[in-house]
Amino acid sequence: MKRTTGAIAMAGITALLLTACGGEAATDDDPTTPAAGETESEAPADDEETTDDGDAADDTADEPATDEEASTEPPVRDQNAELVIWSDDVRAPILTEFADEFGTEFGITVQVQVATDVRQQFKDATNVDQGPDIIVGAHDWLGELVQNGTVAPIQMSEDVQAQFVPEALEATKFDGQIYGVPYATESLGLIRNTALAPEAPSSMEDLIATGQGLVDSGDADQVMVTPVGQQGDAYHAFPWLSAFGGGIFGTNAEGGWDAENVIIGSPESIQGGEKIAWLAENGALNVNIGGTEMEALFGEGKTPYMVSGPWAIANVDGAGIEYAIDPIPDFEDGGVTTPFLGVQMFYVSSKAKNPAIAQEFVNQYVPSVELQLALFEAGDRPPALQAALDQVSADNEDIAAWAAAGEGAPPMPNIPAMNAVWGPLGQATSDIVGGADPAERLAAAQDEVVAAIG
Repeated sequence: MKRTTGAIAMAGITALLLTACGGEAATDDDPTTPAAGETESEAPADDEETTDDGDAADDTADEPATDEEASTEPPVRDQNAELVIWSDDVRAPILTEFADEFGTEFGITVQVQVATDVRQQFKDATNVDQGPDIIVGAHDWLGELVQNGTVAPIQMSEDVQAQFVPEALEATKFDGQIYGVPYATESLGLIRNTALAPEAPSSMEDLIATGQGLVDSGDADQVMVTPVGQQGDAYHAFPWLSAFGGGIFGTNAEGGWDAENVIIGSPESIQGGEKIAWLAENGALNVNIGGTEMEALFGEGKTPYMVSGPWAIANVDGAGIEYAIDPIPDFEDGGVTTPFLGVQMFYVSSKAKNPAIAQEFVNQYVPSVELQLALFEAGDRPPALQAALDQVSADNEDIAAWAAAGEGAPPMPNIPAMNAVWGPLGQATSDIVGGADPAERLAAAQDEVVAAIG
């Protein structure tokens, strides 16, 4: 465990504790007001990894619920606690152990509380100065939380920044400023039934040929499965949509996502849309297959390939399928399939009761191998800290494979404008799978998204 040393650091913490004894909430000097009509982020259909608590739904399947966890009411802050952390019920027991250690080290009371809807309950409680000091959640909440003025920048040294996987650290930034300390990453990959497909496909064309051969021989029912459904799934369609340089947003001068530069209807995105149509024509995408159908077909050995993420592995294991994890194959004509990267991280409230203490915890305890490994055991996601990732990957083939599958993946846009994207783009991709013209549907989706962003 990393430790802050020296009497100066301890004196600074003690002084801030004394000034906060009256319960005065720290405020953000420069809060950003939310855009008019701003709404809660809408997760893509069947997208377990972007649920409101920022993690796969099946993470909590085997966890016993306490009275507090069973309640849908937000936690009530103990005003005697100098540091309060909100998390989901999976991570809370792990964080409690480290929080107790932190409290003992600094002689303070630390409380870890379970929130059933961390993001919304945090926003509501912070608005009335009753929120926690730290929350744990997904990186794509960031833009909305910054606009609402509810989270504070993280004062992270360059030495600490260098310890993280670069893509994970990039996901913590908004307008070039770091707002979180990451602890896990996740992305899509190709999960392969090794009994049906012993070798990893060299390309999407190779995948199609192998899958069609298995269907023709009666050894499989589907060439490949991934969630589409009648309403589509933009998250799972993105690797193909963006394969030729297209996607959702362009970038601004600082390298961040630019909400004023929607590229859904660009020639590059349309070329990706044509690949989606081609995959559908060759039996790899199907509007009648959503997340439930996908996992059932793969678990029953009726398809050699499934494009999904780490959250699907528990069911694959439970079905007794021998599997391997590979990066999603590229296209032979140069199309590079790159999924979004999702990142889980710790935020500090802009109204933290003791901001220096909150900053101390996220800067000294979260970037520790011990904490990152403990959280890995709960979520089975690749750690964001490079040293922890290296340690886990050495003994765990799956984690090494997921890390390889997500290498170079762009973080899922964390700007509020993504709220306007999921529905229109998801529906457009479903319609393309169903036979609609890619150019027409993506142009229409572009217009709808631009209008919704306003």
